[in-house]
Amino acid sequence: MNVSRIALAGGVAASTVLLLAGPAAAHVSVQPQGEAAKGGYATINFKVPNERDDASTIKIEVNFPTEHPLSSVSPQAVPGWKIKVDKAKLDKPLDVHGKKITEAVSKVTWTSDGSEIAPGYFQQFPLSVGQLPEDTDQMVFKALQTYDNKEVVRWIEEPTADGEEPESPAPVLKLTAAAADAHGAAASDDKSAHATDDKSTEDTKASDATASADTSDSTARILGVVGIVVGVAGVAFGVLAGRRRTV
Repeated sequence: MNVSRIALAGGVAASTVLLLAGPAAAHVSVQPQGEAAKGGYATINFKVPNERDDASTIKIEVNFPTEHPLSSVSPQAVPGWKIKVDKAKLDKPLDVHGKKITEAVSKVTWTSDGSEIAPGYFQQFPLSVGQLPEDTDQMVFKALQTYDNKEVVRWIEEPTADGEEPESPAPVLKLTAAAADAHGAAASDDKSAHATDDKSTEDTKASDATASADTSDSTARILGVVGIVVGVAGVAFGVLAGRRRTV
C-alpha cells in the first residue's frame, strides 16, 4: 500500500515537471531597441533561440506583413550569416516624403555561413525599419526556423482575440503612440526656452541696473573722499600760511 502511494506520488511529481517544462519553451520573438513609434523609424531585433538538444539552427526567414508594407528595411551585418532581402510589388504605392514607393520588402532571410545557433544558445538579428504604420497597434511577422537536421518550425500563428498565446506564435512588434506627442513636447520646450530667455533678459537688465547703482555709489564715495582730502589740504595750507605771517 505504501509502495503504491509512493509510486503514485512520484508519477504526479513527474507529470507536474513535464507540465511546467512545456510552457517554458522559448520561441522566435521581436523587440525594438527603445520604442517603435507609429509613423516613425526604429531598430528591431529578432531573437531566435534554439529549442532542440540535438540540432542547430542554420536558417531563419522573416516574412513582412503585406497589409502594412515598410518603405525602408536595412539589415545589420551578423558575423557568420548571409542575408537576403526580397521585395515585392505593391498593389498601392506608398507616398513617403513626396516620393512614390512601388515596392517593399516582403521577406528577409538569414542563412548560416560559418556560424549557427547551437543547443542552449540564441542569436539576435537586427533590422532598421520604417516608416511604421499609424493605423495599427502591432505588426505580425511570420517566421520559419530551420535546423541542420532538416526540421522546419513555423512560427506563424497570429495572436488570438482572447489574448491566449498560440502553440507556435508569430513574432509580434508592439507599436507605441505616434511621435506627434514629441512635437507637442518640443513646442512646450520651445515656450519654456523663450520664457527662460525672457527671464534671463530681465535678470540681465536687473543686474545692469544694480551694476549701474553700484557704480554711481562708488563714484559718489570716491568724490566724497577726494573732497575730504582737498578740504584737509586747504586747512593745512591755511595754518602754514598763518605761521609764516606770524614769523
